[in-house]
Amino acid sequence: MSKLAIKMTVNGTEIEAEAEPRMLLIHFLREDLNLTGPHIGCDTSHCGACTVDLNGKSVKSCTIFVGQADGADITTIEGMANADGSLHVLQDMFREHHGLQCGFCTPGMITRAHRLLQENPDPSDDEIRHGISGNLCRCTGYQNIVKAIRAAADQINAAKEAAE
Repeated sequence: MSKLAIKMTVNGTEIEAEAEPRMLLIHFLREDLNLTGPHIGCDTSHCGACTVDLNGKSVKSCTIFVGQADGADITTIEGMANADGSLHVLQDMFREHHGLQCGFCTPGMITRAHRLLQENPDPSDDEIRHGISGNLCRCTGYQNIVKAIRAAADQINAAKEAAE
């Protein structure tokens, strides 16, 4: 099968590569780019472990062909850290508020939470629950995940107010 030439920006780095047209984005990220943060959990788009940010939207990368991402701007969990290498506030709050146990859902959950907070900077707990409803966690019961996202939103909003 002939390969497709693709260009995209992944975590701020421009990528030019060739891939099979029917290769899923999750496999391209993990196998070709060695970005193993997004996990393969179900291959059916139910779990959300493979969630990445694509052109400003949360997508499940197991449902996107790499060719559909040609020209896209993609952020994975690996691209969430601050420029100095310190954790993003969401990553830090997940750690501080015990928003993870086994960690399998965490990369997709944090990536989705990041987009949620950009769409709604001050969500209620119910809005957080609705916003992450496409991402499944088999361990935590979501209580601490919601607390972590709430705490991150509070910190982000406080930093914005202090900067004004």
